[in-house]
Amino acid sequence: MTGEAKDPIERDLIENGRTALGIELGSTRIKAVLIGPDHEILASGGHSWENRLVDGLWSYSLTEVREGLQHAYATLVADVKQRYGLVPTSYGSMGISAMMHGYLAFDSEGEQLVPFRTWRNTNTGCAAAQLIDAFDFNIPLRWSIAHLHQAVIDEEAHVPSLASITTLSGWVHRQLTGQNVLGVGDASGMFPIDSRSGTYDAPRVEAYDALVADRNFGWKLADLLPEVLPAGARAGELTEAGALLLDPTGTLKPGIPFCPPEGDAGTGMVATNSIAQRTGNISCGTSVFLMVVLEKALSRLHTEVDMVTTPDASPVAMVHSNNGASELDAWVGMFVEFAKLAGMELDVSQVYELVYSNALNGDADGAGLLTYNTLSAEPIIGLEGGRPLFTHTPEAVFTLANAFRAQLMSIFAPIRIGLDILGAEGVALDELFAHGGLFKTVGVAQKILADALGISVSVGETAGEGGAWGIAVLARYAIAKAEGESLPDYLRERVFASAQANVINADLADHEAYNRFLARYRRALPVVQAAADNS
Repeated sequence: MTGEAKDPIERDLIENGRTALGIELGSTRIKAVLIGPDHEILASGGHSWENRLVDGLWSYSLTEVREGLQHAYATLVADVKQRYGLVPTSYGSMGISAMMHGYLAFDSEGEQLVPFRTWRNTNTGCAAAQLIDAFDFNIPLRWSIAHLHQAVIDEEAHVPSLASITTLSGWVHRQLTGQNVLGVGDASGMFPIDSRSGTYDAPRVEAYDALVADRNFGWKLADLLPEVLPAGARAGELTEAGALLLDPTGTLKPGIPFCPPEGDAGTGMVATNSIAQRTGNISCGTSVFLMVVLEKALSRLHTEVDMVTTPDASPVAMVHSNNGASELDAWVGMFVEFAKLAGMELDVSQVYELVYSNALNGDADGAGLLTYNTLSAEPIIGLEGGRPLFTHTPEAVFTLANAFRAQLMSIFAPIRIGLDILGAEGVALDELFAHGGLFKTVGVAQKILADALGISVSVGETAGEGGAWGIAVLARYAIAKAEGESLPDYLRERVFASAQANVINADLADHEAYNRFLARYRRALPVVQAAADNS
């Protein structure tokens, strides 16, 4: 937990650089978290931002990335100054994490060739289908290789000039250290990984080069991709230019060692101690993804399930939903607006607390209300276009509690559908660890998730900080691990040995009620698609 007082021991840790700094660039917020040697949070900062449509594709400009990094770092420094009465000049280690996938393309001079195409874009269907056939491996629409190949198919003018492609975490890391590398977990969302070698699957790299050989590009795929590094590796140091990018005041000193940059899925696994087999975690924000560390490979290809890796290269099945809490956030925003009209000044966090807590008073099956949070397409449930939808039967119990409970239930519906696919493959999950902003209101989303999936769900003290804390832990692991100490051992024995978690078990009756809601949800999916096609 974040300290409130100017603790002299914590002040000494910060003053002498015995800390680790993690920064994660999420879909709606950039978070910075500072931890000490005991992995407790000392200070934090953040910056809010939103993606926008550029030529019909979801994007953030690299100027926004730089400005957001600077603001998030500046607010962390301000928090340190307020709590401990000093301004940090160095840290023991640092790490960068960001939303996975997408497409950042550069020429040989390092110039960006096209605007950043984020994971949220679903214009890559033709490319993904071709790649699945070529690789006999599921390639989701949001993966970097799908974005690259779609650009090839569309004969985009920039493709012959390509010299490198990377993810957002990889680009930020390169700006700060000069190193073109990527953690294996983030790399597994660019291109298939061979868990035995810990790098890109060589036969499939060759298969891709053969697929585009007739195009006569001046590059091979291996030339474009970042070098892959496992958790615990050293991944360069903060350069003078990187220090000034992060801290334009010039106070931050160069030379700080970095861990490999990681994706938000990998840092979520770390933040929830779900690296070992039969463990899993779910992250809920703008999107939702559930990760299950496998005991063995799946028996066949499932296009609804992604195969990625942990930060130490173990195979993981990922169930990903493009749509998370954004629609629910918009509803909360309306109630904030209503409060102002009524002459009440309610903080947004107060409104969340009120409407979320009240949701548990609603009926466990939604009482005839049906909601879809599908702002964008949702491949796992077959939606090719997105339209949010709220509807109900004439006899439905139309209350505020039921309205928000149904909204929360809909967030987990695609995830439940994906987990059912894994269950049919014999995948076992003993317990699920949850993190992300949706779980800040204690016991609400956690309870509904447990009932949706029919398993126990744990939420730890760091649930709201999520991946920013996770990448700080990875940064600490890179410099503090003992020789030969594995990441699962480090997490179990050094990070989570005395950790407290709130566990909620599934309620059988409420699980059966959720199944009734899910049946209605699935039957009405053609209505959502029709709305997307005709509006």
